[in-house]
Amino acid sequence: MNTAVQPETTAPAAADAPCVYYDGACPLCSREIAAYQRARGGDTLQWVDASGCSAAELGPQLPRDKALARLHVRLPDGRLVSGARAFVAVWQQLPAFRGLALLARLPGATLVMEGLYRAFLAVRPLWRARTTPAAQAPLWPPALRRELRTDHAGEAGAVMIYRGVLAMSRDADVRAFARQHLHTEQAHLALFEAVVPPAERSRLLPLWRVAGWLTGALPALFGPRAVYATIEAVETFVDAHYAAQTALIDALPAPASETTDTGIGPPRTLPALRSLLENCRLDEVAHREDAGGRLGLGEAQAPRRGAMALRAWVAMVSAGSAAAVRVSRHV
Repeated sequence: MNTAVQPETTAPAAADAPCVYYDGACPLCSREIAAYQRARGGDTLQWVDASGCSAAELGPQLPRDKALARLHVRLPDGRLVSGARAFVAVWQQLPAFRGLALLARLPGATLVMEGLYRAFLAVRPLWRARTTPAAQAPLWPPALRRELRTDHAGEAGAVMIYRGVLAMSRDADVRAFARQHLHTEQAHLALFEAVVPPAERSRLLPLWRVAGWLTGALPALFGPRAVYATIEAVETFVDAHYAAQTALIDALPAPASETTDTGIGPPRTLPALRSLLENCRLDEVAHREDAGGRLGLGEAQAPRRGAMALRAWVAMVSAGSAAAVRVSRHV
């Protein structure tokens, strides 16, 4: 790996905003970049994952091997800076990090930063993912990446809902229902594990798992009707959630260049991603209809007492699902 300081070069301005080139196959690098992207001002920068982008996206005078070796930033005037100077260029755009940019102005500070960065680069191969650029997931638009983070968090919670049901219910029909749909939710979670890199997943996953388990376990204590009503409410929300995401994809502009999707591994094109989301939505609709059908069979014999409590619980589940999505988009 080449860790020498790269000289500044001049190239035609690539865009009105600085463009950051980073190594998305490095887990630690990805986590740091994700923090910058989420920070206020992150949307004023352009972000290019050098491990998965096309050569054209790297622009002039930046071969892929150099882009992967060090952090690079192309400034609005076309100059290309790397290493410590690239970090300073990023920090200057983010209000929360401008203090670091000011510290970098102190005499000798940039040299010290560069030395520390070289030390990091020396040990980085120990944990950098051993993958080829072709195997990397594409860099989806920021709004879509936030939505995919909510999907991963939601499917992680859905798995725990059914585990909560199985932990508390002793009803044979309820347990068969939960086992069947748990299998589907586990398959969904595996799909989103491949689509959403670890660095971009919700940092509140432990909370979502606990909340999911309680969402399944608590109604299971009160019998099949409460379980089926809960699942019907959750899946009604998820149906609308996935439908909104496919509509978001439909509204996105077509990519400048076509990418071939082999059908092996995670989706690499928007149509393939849309198909994945739509297939998941249809599975969730099937879950809702199954739960609704089972709930309807017992409605005539259901006692009126407790009906208001169940309606309140269902409303709380729906509101909680919406709140969890809002939080997961950002945390």
